[in-house]
Amino acid sequence: MNRRTLFGAGAGLIAASTLGRPAFAQVPDAIKTRGKLMVALDLGSPPFGMTDASMQPTGSDVEAARLLAADWKLPLEIVQVTSPNRVPFLLTGKADMVMASFSVTDERKRVIDFSKPYGVIQIVVAGKKGVALPDYAALSGKRVGTTRGSSNDAAFTALNTGAQIVRFDDDATLITALVSGQIDIMATSPQIMATANTRAGNSPFEVKIVVRTNPYAVGIRKGETALQTALNEWIDANMANGKLREIYKKYNGVDLPEQMPA
Repeated sequence: MNRRTLFGAGAGLIAASTLGRPAFAQVPDAIKTRGKLMVALDLGSPPFGMTDASMQPTGSDVEAARLLAADWKLPLEIVQVTSPNRVPFLLTGKADMVMASFSVTDERKRVIDFSKPYGVIQIVVAGKKGVALPDYAALSGKRVGTTRGSSNDAAFTALNTGAQIVRFDDDATLITALVSGQIDIMATSPQIMATANTRAGNSPFEVKIVVRTNPYAVGIRKGETALQTALNEWIDANMANGKLREIYKKYNGVDLPEQMPA
């Protein structure tokens, strides 16, 4: 599939209610003048971004991006990224923003800005059922897979006490490694674990350690205050009308917290 995929603002987009919808005038002039919204999405990170049986983009971030484009009355252009190149693609202007289960971290906030959170994601250590992994010390000497450049990678690496970390370029490759038996332990999200269980059958993996619970948000370049304001108003409106909550539950199987973390 090409790195960029263009979707019309009409067919295939979620119809947006006019109730509580941010005004089109709030969209920054540069985006309106160009006439399309360029959003970086990771299609190798189910259930946030993936492709369906017809090789069409789907997932909670994809659907949220389509909702945003429809509300702003713009065609959506998907710019495909992986965890390691999300920030470089943003900083070099290849996309207006990143919507790719982009956890808000202090390290990232030194380089880019974020909108208000529109979802949450846990970082966990998962392993085979029946295998005791009560703490980080129990991982010493074992191979632990994770996705290179992700917040999962950073959080687990900071707490690692002797595990051999095996890094994969995207979540899809990590899942393949798990299902094929290349690794038996992963530092990842419960959603990625659930996808691996679906492919492996009999749900062989379970959460052993909860490393952290992170909010995720839309990543933008530093200083783009008009875009940040427009995104925050859009998130507030679609949290209030329930659309972002419905999208999250549809793909993640659980509700968002009533009070989202800051």
